[in-house]
Amino acid sequence: MRTVLVTGLGGAGRTTVAAATALAAARAGRRTLLLSPEPGEALAAVLGLEAPPSADPAEPVAVAPGLWVARIDAAADFRTEFLAFQERAGAALELLGAAPLAGEELTELPGSEQFALLRAVARHTRGDPAPDLVVVDLPPLAEAVALLALPGQLRRYLRRLLPAERQAARALRPVLAQLAGVPMPAQWLYDTAAGWDRDLAAVEELLAAPGTGLLLVAEPSPAATDALRAARPGLALHGLRVGMLVANRLLPAHSADPWLAGLTAEQNKCLDEWGEWDEWGEVHGLQHLGREPRGADDLARLPVPLPVSAPGDATALRPGPSGDGVEDRRAEDGILTWAIPLPGATKDRLGLVRRGRELVLTVGPFRRIVPLPSVLRRCTVTGAGLSDGVLTVRFTPDPGLWPERD
Repeated sequence: MRTVLVTGLGGAGRTTVAAATALAAARAGRRTLLLSPEPGEALAAVLGLEAPPSADPAEPVAVAPGLWVARIDAAADFRTEFLAFQERAGAALELLGAAPLAGEELTELPGSEQFALLRAVARHTRGDPAPDLVVVDLPPLAEAVALLALPGQLRRYLRRLLPAERQAARALRPVLAQLAGVPMPAQWLYDTAAGWDRDLAAVEELLAAPGTGLLLVAEPSPAATDALRAARPGLALHGLRVGMLVANRLLPAHSADPWLAGLTAEQNKCLDEWGEWDEWGEVHGLQHLGREPRGADDLARLPVPLPVSAPGDATALRPGPSGDGVEDRRAEDGILTWAIPLPGATKDRLGLVRRGRELVLTVGPFRRIVPLPSVLRRCTVTGAGLSDGVLTVRFTPDPGLWPERD
C-alpha cells in the first residue's frame, strides 16, 4: 500500500489535485481512498457529486469504480473522542466533583482538525482490507508541516509527563494510597497515555514508511516562489522530503497576447528556479483548463502523475537529523561534527540551543527538538556554521565523560 500526502500553498488547487490523483489511480485499477477535511459541499463540487459525501470517516463512500471518499468532520470526531475519554475517567471526575458534559454541549477546540485527520489516516491505513492507495488532502503547507510534526512532538510530551519508569510502580499504588490517605493517580491515566502513544507511534511509522510520499501543489508566481523558498528549511528540518512539486494552472506556452505572454514568462522563470531545488523531486506541470475543474470529466483532463508503488522510491519521506551526519574528527582537530541539511536556511533566522541530551533547532517559524546521537551526548557544543544549506555543529569531547585514549 502507498500513502500520498497532498499539500500546497493556499488557493493553489491542492484538493483538486488530490482528487484527480485519487481518480487516476482508481481508473488504473487500484483500490483508492481519498481522505479530506474539506467541507462537504466543496468536496462534492470538485468530485461532481450530487450530494456531499458522508462525514463519517469510518464509512467511506464509493463515488466511482475503485474510488472511495471519507470526509473528516473535526466536530464529530472531537465529540466522540471526548465522550470516550470522559467515560474512562468517570471515577476520577466523580472524585473531583466534576459534572460530566453531554455530547450536544461540546464544540471542538483549536487543533481538533489536526487530531481528527491523523486519527483517520492511522485508522484507514491499518484497516483490513487496506486500500491499495490512500490519498490524503492535507491543509495548506505551513499547517501541514506542523501537522506532520505533531506525532513526534506529542510523544515527547507524553514521555516527559508520564515516563515509562513511573508506570513500573503501579503495583505499589494501593499501598501508597493507604499510607498517604489520598487516592493515587488512577490506572486509566497511564492506560490512556499508553493508547495515545501507540496511535501516535503508528502515525510516525506511517510517515517514515518507504511507501509514503509528499506531493506539493503550487501555482507558479513570485509570491509562490517566496513562500516555497521560506518553507524549504522547515520541510528539511522535520524530515519531509517533497517527492513531487506540481506546478498547477500553467498558461499556454505560446500566445500572441502580450499580457498573457508576460504571465507565461513569469511562470517559466518560477519553474526554472523550482527545478534547481535538488532536495525535492521532479517538477510536474498541469495546464490551466480555462476554468475551475469540476467533476470526473474535468479531473480526468488533468494529467496527474500516478504514484509508483515500489518501496524506496524518490517520493518517500526521510527521517530528520540523524546520526548519519556525525563525523569523528578527533584525530585531526580534536572535535566531532554533526552535519544537518537545511537547504534555503539563512543565518539570521537560525537558532540553536543545547538542552541536556537534546538540541533545539529553530529555522524561521519552524522549530524542532531532536535527540543528540549517543556519541555527542558526552560532548559540549563549541560552535556551529551554516554553509551551502548545511548546518554543521561542532562538539568537543567532555574529558569527564570521555574515556582516556591509550
